[in-house]
Amino acid sequence: MDRGPELLLLHALPLDRSMWTGQMGLLPGATQAPNLYTLGGDLPAWAASALATMRGDRIVVAGCSVGGSCALEVARLAPERVAALVLIGTKAEHRPDPELHAAALAMLDDGRVDAAWQTFWQPLFSTATPAHVVESARRCALAQPPSDLARGVTAFHTRDSRTDVLAGFGGPIAIVTGAEDTAPGLATSERQTRMARDGSLHVIPDCGHYVPLERPGEINAILRDVIASIAR
Repeated sequence: MDRGPELLLLHALPLDRSMWTGQMGLLPGATQAPNLYTLGGDLPAWAASALATMRGDRIVVAGCSVGGSCALEVARLAPERVAALVLIGTKAEHRPDPELHAAALAMLDDGRVDAAWQTFWQPLFSTATPAHVVESARRCALAQPPSDLARGVTAFHTRDSRTDVLAGFGGPIAIVTGAEDTAPGLATSERQTRMARDGSLHVIPDCGHYVPLERPGEINAILRDVIASIAR
């Protein structure tokens, strides 16, 4: 029996499932947003566990940052079940940066989550984003156990490139980037849109890396359009 579309939401570092609070009502009763850090030590393990929470075979998988990388892993594992992808601030290609990885781990291993926040993640927000949104995200990050964040950082920095999945996926892929996002940035997002068979590029003005938090109305409109396109 066709269960209809389902929505799988995969969060960014250094946040948790609560970053999707504004999107949980888009498909009531058919949406999952797991906390990723406890699902294993790498993206394939995260993807397998996240996929296991879904029941149907018309899944829209949306991910932000490392969540987008995990979304590509879900599509690799079960392309027959994934109907569409929404990749927000996501790089399909991975170029290892061992110095950045080591610097982040050093702070987290010392329990200096706030220092890591100020160094690596706060600068990814747009300067136009309201201060209360950034502060709420900071509190979310500080609530995460440092060991969980370290596991997430390592999963991100040891991931495989998935440009093959991006290029080979048969359904629609919405590539979403904040106009002020430098990770991955507009040029990378444009290139990835061209790589996809059925790609569309969505550039959100006055927005940085964390689109669901910074511009929830815009990402909700994109998600609604994608859901509608696969529900026909």
